[in-house]
Amino acid sequence: MNPILLAVIIVAGIGILAGLLLAVLSKVMAVPTDEKAAAIEEILPGANCGSCGFSGCAGYAAALSEGKTADTGLCNPGGSEVSAKIAALTGGAAASIEPMTAVVFCRGSSENANKKMKYEGVASCKMAAQLFGGEKSCIYGCVGLGDCARACPYNAITLCNGVAVVNADLCRACKKCIAVCPKKIIGLLPKERANAAVLCKNHDKGASTRKECAAGCIGCTKCVKLCPSGAIAMDNNVAVVDPEKCTSCGACAEGCPTGAIALLKRR
Repeated sequence: MNPILLAVIIVAGIGILAGLLLAVLSKVMAVPTDEKAAAIEEILPGANCGSCGFSGCAGYAAALSEGKTADTGLCNPGGSEVSAKIAALTGGAAASIEPMTAVVFCRGSSENANKKMKYEGVASCKMAAQLFGGEKSCIYGCVGLGDCARACPYNAITLCNGVAVVNADLCRACKKCIAVCPKKIIGLLPKERANAAVLCKNHDKGASTRKECAAGCIGCTKCVKLCPSGAIAMDNNVAVVDPEKCTSCGACAEGCPTGAIALLKRR
């Protein structure tokens, strides 16, 4: 027999045997599919943000299916609608999830914030923050290079005059922006309630804050005295509003001498 033909036959035979062996092993060693978990994952929005406390949507779906958690209301992006669908599938209780939105607690725009240097490195908040806290004089404020905007899967964040701004109508409270912000100045507030918020995280004393940013909280406590519901308290030289106590009267925003407080009317 022709040696070349023999070699072809042998190689073909080995290929066929290997294919059959793989087919058998794929059946024998196949991991059983959790159909319930797969059905739950189909309901979830697929953001894989981790705000539920699990390793993405697949992890949360598996935990619900395996009984590791019975809480159907852990998915912020999905909200009450997704919770109701999961509850109908699993037989659990549906949760009422208040819609939330991310808020950047900073007004350190190019008009308000002074700069101590010019940064010309990698266009990344994380990288810039490692160099003396970034180019702005205020080391607590928004770096303004868009790490949060790039992390947002819903295109809800844009940069405006050197500060990140969140579009509440697009935000799904997935917390990805919160996770990547090196200054930790992004938080969540109720989306459908107007709340006052102190848009500043500067913990320096008032005199220093004035030199760094025209819109910073100077810790004067005027807002604390003006608030009729006792919703404002001082925390390390910065006023903080409790959204559960805030009645949206606007007295603090009107009385703030630097304009650091805003009444966030999102609807």
